[in-house]
Amino acid sequence: MDSYTVSKTTLQTPKANMDQAKFSEDVMHIKDHGSTHLSQETVKKLIHQSQEAKQQAYCPYSKFRVGAALLTSDNCVFTGCNVENACYNLGVCAERNAISKAVSEGYRSFKAIAIASDMNDQFISPCGGCRQFIREFGSNWDVYLSKPDGSYLKMTVDELLPVSFGPKELSMKKVFDIPNEY
Repeated sequence: MDSYTVSKTTLQTPKANMDQAKFSEDVMHIKDHGSTHLSQETVKKLIHQSQEAKQQAYCPYSKFRVGAALLTSDNCVFTGCNVENACYNLGVCAERNAISKAVSEGYRSFKAIAIASDMNDQFISPCGGCRQFIREFGSNWDVYLSKPDGSYLKMTVDELLPVSFGPKELSMKKVFDIPNEY
C-alpha cells in the first residue's frame, strides 16, 4: 500500500432519514441528507475515521501518530496517516496524505477534514505546511481538531490560516512585469 491508508472499518447504518454510510472498495461514502452543515452524527463518524487512520501511522522517530479523514463535496471519505522517513523532511503528514489520495481519485472540492492524535491535553492542529496544503482547495471549509476522547474544536480553513495565499492570488494583476531572463 502507498504512504496513505484508507480505512475499511464498518459503520453501523443508522435508521432512515439519518446519515447513512456505504463502502465502495477503498472509499467510504457518508450521506448527509441535504444539510448545509454537517450533522453531529457525520462529524462523529469523520472523527472516528481519523482516529482509526491514526492507528496506521508510521512514526518510528517521533512516536507522534496522526490520522486524518477528509470528506469530499459528494460525501466520500478518504483517510490518511503520517508517514515518517529517516530523512526527516521527506515525511508526509496525515492531512496531506488524505488530500493527495482524494486528488489522485479526481476530487477537488471538500466539505471537511478531521484530524486526530494521541494528545489528551490539547486539540491536534495542522502544521503550517498542511494549513497551506489544505488552503489550496479553498478557504471556506471545516477543519475538526480532535482529542482521543472524541471531543473536538471546529474551525474553518480561513480561521486556521487567515489572510492566506491561494490559487486566486497567482492570477491577480501585478504592478509590473518581470522579464524572464533565465
